[in-house]
Amino acid sequence: MRLRAEPPDVQVVGYRARVDEHAALLLAEDGSVTTERLDPGTELSYTLGERHCAGAVDDDRHFHCDNDPAPYCPEHTDIWPCARCTGDCNKPLDTCDEEHAVYLAAFAPDVIKVGVTRSWRLETRLREQGADRAAHLRTVADGRIARQVEADIAVELGDRVRVPTKISGFDQSVDTDWWASLCERYDPLATYDFEYGLSLSDRPMAETLATGTVRGTKGRVAVLENNGSVYAVDLRQLVGYELTDGGTDRDLQSSLGAFG
Repeated sequence: MRLRAEPPDVQVVGYRARVDEHAALLLAEDGSVTTERLDPGTELSYTLGERHCAGAVDDDRHFHCDNDPAPYCPEHTDIWPCARCTGDCNKPLDTCDEEHAVYLAAFAPDVIKVGVTRSWRLETRLREQGADRAAHLRTVADGRIARQVEADIAVELGDRVRVPTKISGFDQSVDTDWWASLCERYDPLATYDFEYGLSLSDRPMAETLATGTVRGTKGRVAVLENNGSVYAVDLRQLVGYELTDGGTDRDLQSSLGAFG
């Protein structure tokens, strides 16, 4: 445990993906939480300091924690009972009894996963993940049935896609023939095609920084332009960092596009 006489001036304590509202970083200062919107064109100029547990947020209040594990220490890590559920459960959450949707989420150029969510959150959930294409496969009575269906499909398609894999396709489009064959096989109730307005000609480089001009966001990834290079920042990797005003002065890898 790190001992500190007082909490840091500013700390990243969360993030919000762009869905119905603007994407944003959640910043804690003096026990209050404010938002740093990540609209295209926003200039960020922060240096990353120490990283430790982001504590807890209750509405617009923040309770700081100096424990070392980041983004959250065991005391402040929520255990989500549905994380690895395959439907062999007693529906431990009230939301388990709500109507659920089973979906496919596709990421460029040809990466796929199956997932479930409450029906009313379907499009929101897909945007939170940064899906490029999606298919609503089935609507079922509750979460337990949905997890059983998901587990069966996951044997073939998988049920998770790591953020670096998503970033690797940011400059590409979904393979249309591959997607058409999947839709033909699973005969979805509806399909979705999402646009995020990034207009990337080259793959952005994965970095953890908070300095640059926001090009846009896709799921939990912000795309920043810094000194002629384009970077993809996993917002979760920023959670827990203390921030100071002023851009980073550390050396960053430059993309080939910076020399064009």
